[in-house]
Amino acid sequence: MNKTIWKFQLQVLDTQFIWIPKNAEILSVQNQNESLCIWALVNPTEETEERCFEVFGTGHEVGCDMGVDRKFIGTFQMNKGSLVFHLFERL
Repeated sequence: MNKTIWKFQLQVLDTQFIWIPKNAEILSVQNQNESLCIWALVNPTEETEERCFEVFGTGHEVGCDMGVDRKFIGTFQMNKGSLVFHLFERL
């Protein structure tokens, strides 16, 4: 079972769903050329599954319990660092 690192492009939206191979391990989130991207370690032969990601801006109200239901992925900047966001995966 050989694994590969794949890139997935996201939107800067409150909530979004993407299809990625099952058991993919999210490695990083970054702004690449003003596009929000995550990198994941995947087994390319696995079936895909829908996973949910949420973006919260610094200083914005978080209207939900962040405890058990979400995993912090990372922080990223947009617009030359003037906007700072935090990406979570909803479990």
